[in-house]
Amino acid sequence: MDNLGFGLQVTVLGLGIVFGLLVVLWLLLTAALRFESRRPTAAPDPARVTIRPVEGPPEIDPRLVAAIAVAIARHADQRRRQAAPVMRSYWPGSLLFASRWVAAGRMRQGQTWRRRIR
Repeated sequence: MDNLGFGLQVTVLGLGIVFGLLVVLWLLLTAALRFESRRPTAAPDPARVTIRPVEGPPEIDPRLVAAIAVAIARHADQRRRQAAPVMRSYWPGSLLFASRWVAAGRMRQGQTWRRRIR
């Protein structure tokens, strides 16, 4: 009966330490989030951003800059949608054996264990 009492004490002490440290970590993260959200963020003023070409006229029409930005954003969005099928070398489900390790593991699962005779 002494071992049962000692085991329960160790269990309660261990769980208390673990959950106590989790609560402390939770409080620290909550405090860090509150302090971070109060910090002012310095965003660049869009009116002060200037684009100067290397060659040609000294200024670029803002409508042209906006059109280029829209074209780049649309292109990136389109490529993001196409990335999965384009980068895939096999259709999903066509490879039954993903690697030699997986194939060896599946083979061993289907066999019963036999003791080697020396």
